[in-house]
Amino acid sequence: MTDTLRQYDKVVDSCREIFRQKIKDYGSSWRVLRPISIADQIYIKAQRIRHIQLLGKQKVEDAPDNELRAIINYGIIALIQLTLDGEAPLELSAEEATGYYSRMLGEVKRLMEDKNHDYGEAWREMSQESFIDLILMKLLRIRSILKNQGKTLVSEGIDANFRDIVNYAVFSLIKMQENQPDRPLNTP
Repeated sequence: MTDTLRQYDKVVDSCREIFRQKIKDYGSSWRVLRPISIADQIYIKAQRIRHIQLLGKQKVEDAPDNELRAIINYGIIALIQLTLDGEAPLELSAEEATGYYSRMLGEVKRLMEDKNHDYGEAWREMSQESFIDLILMKLLRIRSILKNQGKTLVSEGIDANFRDIVNYAVFSLIKMQENQPDRPLNTP
């Protein structure tokens, strides 16, 4: 698990840096996004990766690993949005936004550690295709829960699904890096 924690931190550090840079460029403009809009943004990125996997080629230069980093960042943004109430300001300072990001990321990482303990790092035997399929399934669950006004009978809520999406995307990036060790992890 020590190797996993190191790899996990490397992936999320690259994502956090992108988040910081985008805050400088765009401020906290993402604060206007509702959960369904964030789910749709993640859907677009996951669907693109799936389509590239199915076709075996791509026409747009942006690499799938960049899409996975965006999925991670949108997942964290979703968790921030679910945490902030409707009275919270739309404008957040870079420090506030990064603080929320780090807090949500800490929660997601703790979940990963707990699940890795119980599942014995089963994700290491999974395919890249499975990670994307699971992300898409979680997004469909989120859409269904939102149609039910956020209510579930026996299932986890929206936040749990976003946490899982983030972790699946991190696992996918870890496995990509293991398969292509010469490719830097933080390429924009």
